[in-house]
Amino acid sequence: MLPAMQPLIIPRKEHRISRKKINRNVLRTLYRLHDNGFIAYLIGGCVRDLLLERTPKDFDIATDARPGQIKRLFRNCRLIGRRFRLAHLHFADEILEVSTFRADALPEEPDTESPAPNNHNPRHLKDDTGMVLRDNVFGTPEQDALRRDFTINALAYNIADFSVIDYTTGLADLRDGIIRPIGDPYVRFTEDPVRMLRAVRFAASHHFVIEPATWETLCELSSTISRATPGRLYEEMLKLFLFGAARPACGLMYESGLLAALFPELAKWLGENPDRLNILTTNLGCLDQQYQRGTSPSPALFFAAFFGPLLEERALAGHRDGIPIRLTQDAVCREFIAECSKTVSIPGKVVNQLRNVLAMQHVLHKVPPRRPSVIARRPEFTDALAYLHLADESKGASSSAPAWWNAFLSGKPLSVPTETPTDKAPAKRRRRRKRRRRPAAPADTIHG
Repeated sequence: MLPAMQPLIIPRKEHRISRKKINRNVLRTLYRLHDNGFIAYLIGGCVRDLLLERTPKDFDIATDARPGQIKRLFRNCRLIGRRFRLAHLHFADEILEVSTFRADALPEEPDTESPAPNNHNPRHLKDDTGMVLRDNVFGTPEQDALRRDFTINALAYNIADFSVIDYTTGLADLRDGIIRPIGDPYVRFTEDPVRMLRAVRFAASHHFVIEPATWETLCELSSTISRATPGRLYEEMLKLFLFGAARPACGLMYESGLLAALFPELAKWLGENPDRLNILTTNLGCLDQQYQRGTSPSPALFFAAFFGPLLEERALAGHRDGIPIRLTQDAVCREFIAECSKTVSIPGKVVNQLRNVLAMQHVLHKVPPRRPSVIARRPEFTDALAYLHLADESKGASSSAPAWWNAFLSGKPLSVPTETPTDKAPAKRRRRRKRRRRPAAPADTIHG
């Protein structure tokens, strides 16, 4: 851990954070902690975004109150976590996270036969490679700030006097648009490999630049990202690609080697033809536009945009060998996802939705379709239609299917050109079957 330094304190009149921009439940929590004699800070990304005049996705609160003290102070508190012991405050419409200030490692203590109170050994544990497995060491506000990942995430807002506190170079890096880890980047990325994905995410979403020495270390250690748990990596994928910065994030992941470490087959396929990367980034750019219009893409649509071009190409190759397209798609998707799940655990529900989105493309391209109302009621129809649009754009095609479906949904379906009589082949006349006549009755059976 870095040595403590004299913090830079920015008074209320010299920064842009207003309490009007802070969630009401967050303010109530901060004030209750402060009124009961505890230090109470807003910490991390919410302070960063408030200073940039962006709307925070969530608010993190840090305090010197221990988890048990927080639980006694708030009746709506639930304590969670093993690696990080956290307090969750349950309100009617949200859950707030409150953490106790932490330090990097245990202080030197004399040998005793019994552990001190609240010392649940081991409180700080790393594996042989240096990755942190458990971290429940309480510390001071300074120690807590210096153990965070990046300088721009180590800023604090003090409810006691409404000041902003900077123990690192966070304010300067925020002004200059630089992503810089706190301390040695090699150590920080080794402690938690997911920090490499977070560096990419912040650089992409905030249009910042990763500090050059940090970028070199990230590229060197990119292959170690697979040491993180598959479930956690799935959550990071969603944060990377569902919130309006998918296209730049993909570019940084491809350049750094993170994409190859997480999805080796996809990276190999992209490397075989430069045009494929253009198709993929165009797909992701469409997802970014959808988010900017106010709709966050679903995980199924993201994975369709991400994996779809590769899966469709492989399915088409199998179809040319005479295998039905649906069977080929299912087999290709199943095999590919099984390989991906070794590093990133994609839930089975999302995999099924992805498979259905790709399978519906054949149906959506047939216009006018049979029973379009029935097709439009399918659960994956919205995502399938969105994928139809972005695939059309990424391939530079101009098929009539997207326009037809848009018109149908608006209540004015387009008419599809029909063949002229001269273009039609002459219709074959059906030969009428001759009716058998009943044989006439013999003459001697006729009675006069």
